[in-house]
Amino acid sequence: MRVHIATDHAAFELKEYLVKELQARDYDVVDHGAAEYDALDDYPVFVIPCAEAVAAEPGALGIVLGGSGNGEQIAANKVKGVRAALAYNAELARLGRQHNNANCVALGGRMQPLEQSLEIVLAFLETPWTNEERHARRVNMLKKYEETGNL
Repeated sequence: MRVHIATDHAAFELKEYLVKELQARDYDVVDHGAAEYDALDDYPVFVIPCAEAVAAEPGALGIVLGGSGNGEQIAANKVKGVRAALAYNAELARLGRQHNNANCVALGGRMQPLEQSLEIVLAFLETPWTNEERHARRVNMLKKYEETGNL
C-alpha cells in the first residue's frame, strides 16, 4: 500500500520514526517533507501536497503530522477528495476508516509517545472501510456537497 506522509517541524521526529517503521513493514512510503528540521516552517507547505497526492491516487492513504494535528487535519480537508480524521488513539483511527472512509489521518507529534503514534497509524492503515449503507450514505452526502455545494 502506498502511504503519503508530511509534517512541519513540530512532528519532524515522529515523521522520521514512522517512515522507518512503515518501510520496515513493507509500506510504500512517499515522504512529502519536511526534509529537515526548521523551527520556522509552515505545515500547509507540506500537508497540502501530501493530501493532493492522496486524492490523486485511489487506494493510497495519508498521514499528516504537526504539534497537535489540528491544523494539519484542517489543511488536508481543504483538498477535494480528502477526508482526514484526527486521531489520538487507535480506536479513533479505526472509526475514521470504518465509518468515514477517511483516507488521511492526522496526529499530533506532541500528544503521545512515538510507539503509541505507530499503533494509531497502523490501526488506521490496517482497518478497512465497512461500506455499510448508513456510513456510505453519509460519505456520499459529503462528496455531493464537495462537488455541488448542496446536500
